[in-house]
Amino acid sequence: MSQTAGDARDNDTALAQLLTDIAACRICRDTPAGGPANALPHEPRPVCVASSKASILIAGQAPGMRVHLSGKPFTDPSGDRLRDWLGVDEAQFYDPDNFAIVPMGFCFPGHDAKGGDLPPRRECAPAWRSRVLEQMPQLKLILVIGQYAHAWHLGELRQKTLTETVRNWKSIVASSDTDCPVMPLPHPSWRNSGWIRKNPWFEAELLPELKRIVKQEISR
Repeated sequence: MSQTAGDARDNDTALAQLLTDIAACRICRDTPAGGPANALPHEPRPVCVASSKASILIAGQAPGMRVHLSGKPFTDPSGDRLRDWLGVDEAQFYDPDNFAIVPMGFCFPGHDAKGGDLPPRRECAPAWRSRVLEQMPQLKLILVIGQYAHAWHLGELRQKTLTETVRNWKSIVASSDTDCPVMPLPHPSWRNSGWIRKNPWFEAELLPELKRIVKQEISR
Protein backbone atom coordinates (compact mmCIF):
# COMPACT_ATOMS: atom_id res chain seq x y z
CA MET A 1 0.00 0.00 0.00
CA SER A 2 1.40 3.39 -0.94
CA GLN A 3 2.04 5.93 1.78
CA THR A 4 0.01 9.13 1.76
CA ALA A 5 1.59 12.56 2.30
CA GLY A 6 -0.02 12.69 5.73
CA ASP A 7 1.33 9.27 6.65
CA ALA A 8 4.80 10.34 5.53
CA ARG A 9 4.67 13.47 7.69
CA ASP A 10 3.49 11.45 10.68
CA ASN A 11 6.30 8.96 10.13
CA ASP A 12 8.89 11.75 9.88
CA THR A 13 7.59 13.28 13.11
CA ALA A 14 7.70 9.94 14.92
CA LEU A 15 11.20 9.22 13.64
CA ALA A 16 12.47 12.67 14.67
CA GLN A 17 11.07 12.17 18.18
CA LEU A 18 12.62 8.72 18.37
CA LEU A 19 16.04 10.10 17.42
CA THR A 20 15.66 12.79 20.07
CA ASP A 21 14.90 10.10 22.64
CA ILE A 22 17.91 8.07 21.51
CA ALA A 23 20.20 11.09 21.80
CA ALA A 24 19.09 11.49 25.41
CA CYS A 25 19.46 7.79 26.27
CA ARG A 26 21.54 6.98 29.37
CA ILE A 27 20.46 3.38 30.01
CA CYS A 28 23.97 1.96 29.84
CA ARG A 29 25.20 4.47 32.43
CA ASP A 30 22.22 4.87 34.76
CA THR A 31 20.53 1.43 34.70
CA PRO A 32 23.09 -0.91 33.11
CA ALA A 33 22.57 -4.61 32.53
CA GLY A 34 24.25 -6.49 35.34
CA GLY A 35 24.05 -3.66 37.83
CA PRO A 36 26.00 -0.47 38.63
CA ALA A 37 29.39 -2.19 38.40
CA ASN A 38 28.78 -2.68 34.68
CA ALA A 39 27.89 0.93 33.93
CA LEU A 40 29.39 2.63 30.90
CA PRO A 41 32.58 4.26 32.22
CA HIS A 42 32.12 7.53 30.33
CA GLU A 43 29.36 9.90 29.26
CA PRO A 44 27.15 8.26 26.60
CA ARG A 45 27.11 9.81 23.14
CA PRO A 46 24.64 7.86 20.99
CA VAL A 47 25.50 7.77 17.28
CA CYS A 48 22.60 6.80 15.02
CA VAL A 49 21.51 7.98 11.58
CA ALA A 50 17.94 6.94 10.81
CA SER A 51 16.09 8.22 7.77
CA SER A 52 12.64 7.97 6.22
CA LYS A 53 14.17 8.12 2.73
CA ALA A 54 17.31 5.97 2.82
CA SER A 55 17.05 2.76 0.84
CA ILE A 56 20.09 1.10 2.46
CA LEU A 57 20.65 0.38 6.14
CA ILE A 58 24.18 -0.13 7.45
CA ALA A 59 23.96 -2.21 10.62
CA GLY A 60 27.38 -2.12 12.25
CA GLN A 61 28.74 -2.95 15.67
CA ALA A 62 29.30 0.11 17.90
CA PRO A 63 31.18 3.40 17.60
CA GLY A 64 34.92 3.43 18.27
CA MET A 65 36.74 6.16 20.13
CA ARG A 66 37.16 8.38 17.05
CA VAL A 67 33.45 8.20 16.29
CA HIS A 68 32.65 8.86 19.96
CA LEU A 69 34.69 12.06 19.76
CA SER A 70 33.30 13.20 16.39
CA GLY A 71 29.69 12.13 16.93
CA LYS A 72 29.63 11.04 13.29
CA PRO A 73 29.61 7.37 12.21
CA PHE A 74 32.59 5.77 10.48
CA THR A 75 34.94 8.77 10.78
CA ASP A 76 37.90 6.40 10.99
CA PRO A 77 39.96 4.05 8.77
CA SER A 78 37.16 1.46 8.95
CA GLY A 79 34.87 4.04 7.36
CA ASP A 80 37.36 4.64 4.57
CA ARG A 81 37.44 0.94 3.79
CA LEU A 82 33.65 0.58 4.04
CA ARG A 83 33.11 3.46 1.58
CA ASP A 84 35.53 1.76 -0.78
CA TRP A 85 33.57 -1.49 -0.47
CA LEU A 86 30.35 0.36 -1.26
CA GLY A 87 31.85 2.35 -4.14
CA VAL A 88 30.71 5.70 -2.73
CA ASP A 89 32.36 8.94 -1.67
CA GLU A 90 31.87 10.72 1.66
CA ALA A 91 29.11 12.99 0.34
CA GLN A 92 27.09 10.00 -0.88
CA PHE A 93 27.81 8.01 2.28
CA TYR A 94 26.69 10.70 4.69
CA ASP A 95 23.58 11.62 2.71
CA PRO A 96 20.67 10.28 4.82
CA ASP A 97 18.62 9.99 1.65
CA ASN A 98 21.05 7.21 0.68
CA PHE A 99 22.10 5.45 3.87
CA ALA A 100 20.74 4.95 7.36
CA ILE A 101 23.50 3.97 9.79
CA VAL A 102 22.18 2.16 12.85
CA PRO A 103 24.81 0.18 14.81
CA MET A 104 24.00 -2.58 17.28
CA GLY A 105 25.18 -0.31 20.07
CA PHE A 106 24.85 3.46 19.76
CA CYS A 107 27.60 4.42 22.21
CA PHE A 108 31.32 3.71 22.38
CA PRO A 109 31.49 0.76 24.80
CA GLY A 110 35.02 1.40 26.06
CA HIS A 111 38.22 -0.62 25.78
CA ASP A 112 39.08 -4.08 27.05
CA ALA A 113 42.25 -4.95 28.96
CA LYS A 114 44.20 -5.32 25.71
CA GLY A 115 43.12 -1.95 24.34
CA GLY A 116 40.55 -3.31 21.89
CA ASP A 117 36.96 -2.11 21.70
CA LEU A 118 34.50 -3.91 23.92
CA PRO A 119 31.37 -5.51 22.36
CA PRO A 120 28.25 -3.37 21.81
CA ARG A 121 26.41 -2.65 25.03
CA ARG A 122 23.75 -5.24 25.81
CA GLU A 123 21.14 -2.65 26.80
CA CYS A 124 20.99 -0.84 23.46
CA ALA A 125 19.51 -3.18 20.87
CA PRO A 126 16.59 -4.48 23.00
CA ALA A 127 15.64 -0.94 23.95
CA TRP A 128 15.82 0.72 20.55
CA ARG A 129 16.51 -1.47 17.55
CA SER A 130 13.05 -2.73 16.65
CA ARG A 131 11.58 0.73 17.22
CA VAL A 132 14.05 2.35 14.82
CA LEU A 133 13.58 -0.28 12.13
CA GLU A 134 9.79 0.03 12.33
CA GLN A 135 10.13 3.68 11.32
CA MET A 136 12.01 2.80 8.12
CA PRO A 137 9.65 0.61 6.04
CA GLN A 138 11.17 2.04 2.84
CA LEU A 139 14.46 0.15 3.21
CA LYS A 140 15.51 -1.99 0.24
CA LEU A 141 18.74 -3.51 1.55
CA ILE A 142 20.28 -4.17 4.96
CA LEU A 143 24.05 -4.57 5.21
CA VAL A 144 24.96 -6.42 8.42
CA ILE A 145 28.55 -5.88 9.52
CA GLY A 146 30.22 -8.18 12.01
CA GLN A 147 29.06 -11.00 14.26
CA TYR A 148 26.72 -9.02 16.53
CA ALA A 149 24.77 -7.58 13.61
CA HIS A 150 24.74 -11.03 12.00
CA ALA A 151 23.26 -12.56 15.14
CA TRP A 152 20.46 -9.97 15.39
CA HIS A 153 19.45 -9.72 11.75
CA LEU A 154 20.11 -13.17 10.27
CA GLY A 155 18.63 -15.56 12.80
CA GLU A 156 18.77 -19.11 11.46
CA LEU A 157 20.50 -17.91 8.29
CA ARG A 158 23.63 -17.23 10.32
CA GLN A 159 26.29 -19.93 9.99
CA LYS A 160 28.67 -21.30 12.63
CA THR A 161 31.44 -18.83 11.85
CA LEU A 162 31.58 -15.33 10.42
CA THR A 163 33.55 -16.63 7.43
CA GLU A 164 30.90 -19.25 6.65
CA THR A 165 28.16 -16.66 7.01
CA VAL A 166 29.76 -14.17 4.63
CA ARG A 167 30.76 -16.93 2.19
CA ASN A 168 27.10 -17.94 2.09
CA TRP A 169 26.00 -14.41 1.15
CA LYS A 170 24.23 -15.35 -2.08
CA SER A 171 21.98 -17.85 -0.32
CA ILE A 172 21.32 -15.41 2.54
CA VAL A 173 20.33 -12.63 0.16
CA ALA A 174 18.05 -15.02 -1.71
CA SER A 175 16.51 -16.44 1.49
CA SER A 176 15.87 -13.18 3.33
CA ASP A 177 12.98 -10.75 2.84
CA THR A 178 12.53 -10.22 -0.90
CA ASP A 179 11.42 -6.61 -0.29
CA CYS A 180 14.48 -5.87 1.85
CA PRO A 181 17.19 -8.54 1.57
CA VAL A 182 20.06 -8.78 4.03
CA MET A 183 23.71 -9.04 2.97
CA PRO A 184 26.36 -10.12 5.52
CA LEU A 185 29.77 -8.44 5.60
CA PRO A 186 32.86 -8.71 7.79
CA HIS A 187 33.86 -5.66 9.78
CA PRO A 188 35.86 -3.23 7.60
CA SER A 189 38.50 -2.82 10.33
CA TRP A 190 42.05 -2.87 9.04
CA ARG A 191 42.63 -5.67 11.56
CA ASN A 192 40.67 -7.85 9.12
CA SER A 193 43.13 -7.33 6.25
CA GLY A 194 44.47 -10.85 6.83
CA TRP A 195 40.95 -12.27 6.60
CA ILE A 196 40.43 -10.52 3.27
CA ARG A 197 43.69 -11.93 1.89
CA LYS A 198 42.70 -15.43 3.00
CA ASN A 199 39.27 -15.13 1.38
CA PRO A 200 39.85 -13.71 -2.13
CA TRP A 201 36.27 -14.54 -3.15
CA PHE A 202 35.13 -11.62 -0.98
CA GLU A 203 36.74 -8.99 -3.22
CA ALA A 204 36.28 -10.98 -6.41
CA GLU A 205 32.61 -11.95 -6.04
CA LEU A 206 30.79 -10.18 -3.21
CA LEU A 207 32.13 -6.63 -3.54
CA PRO A 208 31.34 -6.19 -7.26
CA GLU A 209 27.73 -7.22 -6.58
CA LEU A 210 27.56 -4.98 -3.52
CA LYS A 211 28.78 -1.99 -5.55
CA ARG A 212 26.27 -2.76 -8.29
CA ILE A 213 23.34 -2.87 -5.86
CA VAL A 214 24.42 0.27 -4.01
CA LYS A 215 24.82 2.22 -7.25
CA GLN A 216 21.38 1.07 -8.38
CA GLU A 217 19.70 2.03 -5.10
CA ILE A 218 21.23 5.46 -4.60
CA SER A 219 20.62 6.38 -8.23
CA ARG A 220 16.84 5.97 -7.95
